[in-house]
Amino acid sequence: MNKYPEDSKTTLTDLVLPSETNPLNNLFGGELLARMDRAASIAARRHSRRIVVTASVNHVAFNKSVPLGSVVTVEAKVSRAFKTSMEIVIDVWIEDRESGRRSKANEAIYTFVAVDDVGHPVPIPEITPQTDLEKERYNAALRRKQLSLVLAGKMKAKDATELKALFE
Repeated sequence: MNKYPEDSKTTLTDLVLPSETNPLNNLFGGELLARMDRAASIAARRHSRRIVVTASVNHVAFNKSVPLGSVVTVEAKVSRAFKTSMEIVIDVWIEDRESGRRSKANEAIYTFVAVDDVGHPVPIPEITPQTDLEKERYNAALRRKQLSLVLAGKMKAKDATELKALFE
């Protein structure tokens, strides 16, 4: 059964409370990472319908601080599914208290693996991107995976066709 990124979309919205802030009254980075991990986990589970585990945090950008009292929304979606793993793209938004306008504060990319009851990786469904952004993220996911495999010594650079295409 083929699935779409929208099928996995997960949105978590919450307030930033005093116990979650640093001395500058901004949300602790670790607290935001935990919120992103939870949203990504739900998105991965929605896609795979399996138990999922965090395999890696591939990218995190803390572009904007998140002040005390902010309404924070974490949105996560599967960007690409591989054999047993999937990449999840996470966008973090903060809402202006007075205007209600949302602005993007942070972003991240996590990788999750679907596993069985004893922790062995299991196959997951493919994904078909629909929007231009989903297609862009889908294609970029393969380049990131190839780069990761080359850096880990699990793939030869000459075999990383998607990466090579960037430089030709």
